[in-house]
Amino acid sequence: MSVRNSVAWILIVFLILLGGLIAPFGDLLGTKIGKARFSILKLRPKKTATIVTIITGGFISSISIGLLLLVSEEFRQRLFVDIPFLQKTLDESKKALIPLQEERKKLEDKINNKERELNKLKSDVKEFRRGNVVIKRGQTLFIAEISSNQNIKSNLAKIYNSADLYVRKIVIPSKKETKNILLWRPNDISEIEGITSKGGNWIILIKSATNVLKGDNFVFVNPELLQNKIIVRSGEVITSEILEKNDLDYKNANSIIKTLLRKTRDKIKLRGSIANEITTKGDFFKKIRDFLDINQSNKYQLDVVSLKDSKTADPIIVELKITNF
Repeated sequence: MSVRNSVAWILIVFLILLGGLIAPFGDLLGTKIGKARFSILKLRPKKTATIVTIITGGFISSISIGLLLLVSEEFRQRLFVDIPFLQKTLDESKKALIPLQEERKKLEDKINNKERELNKLKSDVKEFRRGNVVIKRGQTLFIAEISSNQNIKSNLAKIYNSADLYVRKIVIPSKKETKNILLWRPNDISEIEGITSKGGNWIILIKSATNVLKGDNFVFVNPELLQNKIIVRSGEVITSEILEKNDLDYKNANSIIKTLLRKTRDKIKLRGSIANEITTKGDFFKKIRDFLDINQSNKYQLDVVSLKDSKTADPIIVELKITNF
């Protein structure tokens, strides 16, 4: 047994004996005070005796702690150094835990969003299995122009009737007498009226809010308003590509054409066009082939050029121009 352990055991035995000696003394003192009917602060003798007993117990604890501090260096180390250090470590750990809690919250939100998407997908699948889906959620059903110079209410009524007729032919073609199957919220119309009244030219897109089955009696729609602006001008070069002689040949001509058209489509989308496809004038592949047959330059420039002014909902019509240098 080490010296430290021996000292610890001696100290424990001493504290037990000391407590055993002082405890009867405190009890005896309390009893005598009770019999003597001694009073402190005008308390009843019985309560005074209890207070004296409590003070004696506190005295025992104080002596015990004092002796431990006096005799045991390890106790002093733990009390005055380790405990504050542990408290500081605990505070730092709590601070470090905050980012983890935030990350956990973000992860839980992502999981909840994925669950909602999954439930939506399950609902869509059920609808597909349940019947013949003729209109999909988010599908654009009708597009029309609106000008602030026109009577907005009258124009919206005409647009609604035209869109309603178009949708009826898809959903319930056999019920020609049925009308007003399109349903949109009144506040959507109020919002459109408020925006268009400020001036400008606009495009209204009527989109389906849900999947629609053939034979359904109602179609819920969401109108969306877009500014009707010029997307491309006639003669404007939308996309341009410079190629080396080795890059442009018959083998990769199709790939180059697809890349040019994809870049053109991306550009007009960024500008706000809602046209789904780009219409090309002439055979781009034949044009490249014929050009290469009569030109043998080291570099070529391919330009995709707009053939007309096109606004937000207008088709984009382009041609290919090739030059060498």
